Amino acid sequence: MTAEYQVNGAVAIITLNNPPVNGLGLSTRTAVVEGVRKALADDAVKAIVLTGAGKAFSGGADIKEFNSPSAFAEPSLHTLINVVEGASKPVIAAIHTVCMGGGLELALGCHYRVAAIGAQIALPEVKLGILPGAGGTQRLPRVVGLELALNMIVSGTPVASEKLAKTALFNKIIEGDLMEGALAFAASIADARPLPKVRDIKVDYPNYEAFLQFSRNTVKAMSGPYPAPLKCVEAVAASVTKKFDDGIKFERDLFIELVQTTESKALRHAFFGERAASKIPDVPADTPVRSIKSAAVIGAGTMGGGIAMNFVNAGIPVMLLETKQEALDKGIATIRKNYENTMKKGKLTQEKFDQRVGMISGTLNYADIGQADIVVEAVFEDMGVKETVFKKLDEVMKQGAILASNTSTLDVDQIASFTKRPQDVIGTHFFSPANVMKLLEIVRGKATAKDVLATTLALSKKIKKTGVVSGVCDGFIGNRMIEQYSRQAGFLIEEGALPEQVDKAVEKFGFAMGPFRMGDLAGNDIGWYIRKRRYLEKPEITYSKTADLLCELGRYGQKTGAGWYDYKAGDRKAYPSALVNDMIIKHSADIGVERRKISDQEIIERLVYSLVNEAAHILEEGIAMRASDIDMVYLTGYGFPVFRGGPMFYADTVGLPNVLMTMEKLAKGRHGDAWKPAPLLVKLAAEGKTFN
Repeated sequence: MTAEYQVNGAVAIITLNNPPVNGLGLSTRTAVVEGVRKALADDAVKAIVLTGAGKAFSGGADIKEFNSPSAFAEPSLHTLINVVEGASKPVIAAIHTVCMGGGLELALGCHYRVAAIGAQIALPEVKLGILPGAGGTQRLPRVVGLELALNMIVSGTPVASEKLAKTALFNKIIEGDLMEGALAFAASIADARPLPKVRDIKVDYPNYEAFLQFSRNTVKAMSGPYPAPLKCVEAVAASVTKKFDDGIKFERDLFIELVQTTESKALRHAFFGERAASKIPDVPADTPVRSIKSAAVIGAGTMGGGIAMNFVNAGIPVMLLETKQEALDKGIATIRKNYENTMKKGKLTQEKFDQRVGMISGTLNYADIGQADIVVEAVFEDMGVKETVFKKLDEVMKQGAILASNTSTLDVDQIASFTKRPQDVIGTHFFSPANVMKLLEIVRGKATAKDVLATTLALSKKIKKTGVVSGVCDGFIGNRMIEQYSRQAGFLIEEGALPEQVDKAVEKFGFAMGPFRMGDLAGNDIGWYIRKRRYLEKPEITYSKTADLLCELGRYGQKTGAGWYDYKAGDRKAYPSALVNDMIIKHSADIGVERRKISDQEIIERLVYSLVNEAAHILEEGIAMRASDIDMVYLTGYGFPVFRGGPMFYADTVGLPNVLMTMEKLAKGRHGDAWKPAPLLVKLAAEGKTFN
């Protein structure tokens, strides 16, 4: 049963029991309606308490139902709330831990609400590109006031129950046992009539027109490409300007409109994609995991320091290993400075600062890290260097320790072969800056043990990363795809575009950063080093030589004060470089390419579809398990616009036959060999199917 019914004296208790968050799917809604009707039919029952089992009152609607008929099947959430609100006996919501979305809307339909301290209260629907669709925008302003309700609904941010104690949302905050307190409260109001209904409260806000107009202007300026926040304002406005039933209808119409938008579909795709990424078909959810109570990081540079901070932030002490004391001191000082900056912004207390800095130690001796439960190598991206490190780790690390490599492109199976315990070796590709970026690409070698993979996935959650599993290939998922994207960016500037135009087009599309600004930030020398390796390994693949010419000038990006753009001291703004633009134009002439006007549309098609085509190969080869995994890599690691759902979701939105048609057109141009479509893309387009 997804809801349990029991009677305690004169009170019926209906307990939502649909793990993990008591989502209000069809079966749960049906069970609650049956429970209410059963209680109403029992003369011995004087009041009804509605609560949730486990760690939630209710997390809200079952989002999986949104694309299925059961979302609107009866009893709908609206019907359930109407049954509760229309009950002839008092219904009390006993709220604890989590009360969000449809769960809060259900509670607002109850006659009374009592809550435990610390319960998280929210209407977070805006984060999925929608708005509360079961009365939330009409009832919440009636109990907490127009301004607070608007802020909660537009931001979707949870508020602790005790902070709402003085509003009409709660009749009582219960400090002791919630159920004991709820039963006592139920007994105290069992005979009180008439039964209070939130719908009968009038929203009183003097000069509301000015406040609502100010809110529209503010939200419009902040919401960018997302339609939901502004629709939230309009729905909340209806709580003041319309009768309750008209406001409910208006809210419902807006909800149905938003559910159909590409932006909402993209946000829901990302929501499910993040959860799907941790599910590995051949690694059961109950696979035992290894204990990770201490960590070591090899290399105290920018990457190693950022990785160390992730562990420390999660309460795992870290030992940093370097070859020279100067490098070690510099690395620890940088970490300390990062924490000091966070403290200055008020995001870290002195106590937390002391605690975190106290969990970092350093050494120059491999023997000192031998007892760590996991060691992450973050040294130079060179197989010879990795070999030296892993042979040493194999000697000193205790049995059962996980040996992880932060390689971004190299063969994890070859790295594992440098040890006598390949089953303990795994790739953990962090993204820079490692203490900020959400993605962790987890590379599963052919010998990687299942418990090592399960442990690393669990660890990714603990350190607040989105872990996505990749198979072994050059560049894994993200960097293998970005190689094709970068190739096209190089060809575009050879053929007539300039870095600023390419970057502006991509950023207008929604990327956080265009390819040339990204190169300057990451360091153009890194790409140069990888290309030189690929020139030897894959001589058949053509690249633009403009990036090599740039590096030959020593223009490695922000770290040298000059890259594709010019930079000023203490200023990260990218200024177009006349020297670089002249170099590009001269290079086009030197290789006999007549420059032409290139449209922003062509820039987007070539860059995004190059990602899509390579991703289709990756999917077909089993390097990625799911199209949504690829989308998660790009949404959380490469700045792909979330409102477009990732490259695979975007291709599905455009239509795979349309993507294929554009690629066929591009194949007739210069470097047409780069546009040979992946067999999977051809197959899906022919069958009228999608990646997701």
